Amino acid sequence: MNGIAWPLAMLASQLLDRDERDAVLGDLLETNESAWRGFLDVSGLVLRRQAGLWKDPRPWLAALVVALPCSYLLMDVSVSVSCTYQRLVNHKVYGWHWPTGHEGFPLLLCHIFLLLAWSWTSGYIIGSLSRRTLWASTALSLVPAVFCLHMYPSQTLPRLCLFLFLLPGLFGVRHGLQNLRISLRAASFLALAIAVLMLSAWRQQALWVLNWALLLPALYLVGAAVGRSRRERRSGSSPAGHTEVGV
Repeated sequence: MNGIAWPLAMLASQLLDRDERDAVLGDLLETNESAWRGFLDVSGLVLRRQAGLWKDPRPWLAALVVALPCSYLLMDVSVSVSCTYQRLVNHKVYGWHWPTGHEGFPLLLCHIFLLLAWSWTSGYIIGSLSRRTLWASTALSLVPAVFCLHMYPSQTLPRLCLFLFLLPGLFGVRHGLQNLRISLRAASFLALAIAVLMLSAWRQQALWVLNWALLLPALYLVGAAVGRSRRERRSGSSPAGHTEVGV
């Protein structure tokens, strides 16, 4: 097969399971169909498979409840941390309003830890709930990025400061895709640490009220660990194929 349609068919097939993808592409090569016909066949199969995946509530949860709002909130935190760092270290204060004005180094360290923890837990939930619909969660997370880049004040911080959350978030997505198993003790410790630091920031008026939503992914990890522990006690066995992280 030649032409642009064949690379497009290969790209579309990436949304299929590996075994099914290999079988479909092998059949197309054997039947020697036209490139565009092959692309249409693969696209139709992908659409049917993806439609079936969205019957499950988990992709909706990952895309609309986690990816979309959390990406916006984490960009807000990223810029707030950057502004605080510039004020404390480089003695630069920006004229436009941002939720940073009185934080010292302890609160800066608190916010950095929270940014890392919020980003990782959000990414983990996205990766674990939307393994086969990750493209949709990724697309929705880009919506706030486009909006914020458009509204971002000129001649201020570098635009890269919007995306400090990206690296820990990607690590979280990777661990979620790998089905990294978080023990109940580890999940509880992480959620408690996040909650305590958020309360500390809240008491010092250094936490935006909407950022409380970023605690939900950590609480979800606790709830998932509790449910898994109950299932294991009932079955009397530990599931294979998982890597467990504990403290």
